[in-house]
Amino acid sequence: MFHVYVLASRRHGTLYIGVTNSLQKRLDQHRNGDGSSFVKAYGVHRLVYVESYDRADEAIAREKQLKRWKRDWKIELIERDNLEWRDLSDLLA
Repeated sequence: MFHVYVLASRRHGTLYIGVTNSLQKRLDQHRNGDGSSFVKAYGVHRLVYVESYDRADEAIAREKQLKRWKRDWKIELIERDNLEWRDLSDLLA
């Protein structure tokens, strides 16, 4: 399973979009400062949106698509399912 995810520093804060095949491991890396230097520099640790895919190429294509989106579109996508910008990492099994 592959995941496209969006991290935020806070509600309507700095956003980071990534893709991984191990979401919990990747979140741990980000939070320990071992992930993206962008995430480390801007304190982007709150998981606010996730999509899952069976194939890596589908997930990578979606990640690239989302990165090209306007900021307003990204915010609308997040708020469609997570109006409060709650950290969803506690829902991971």
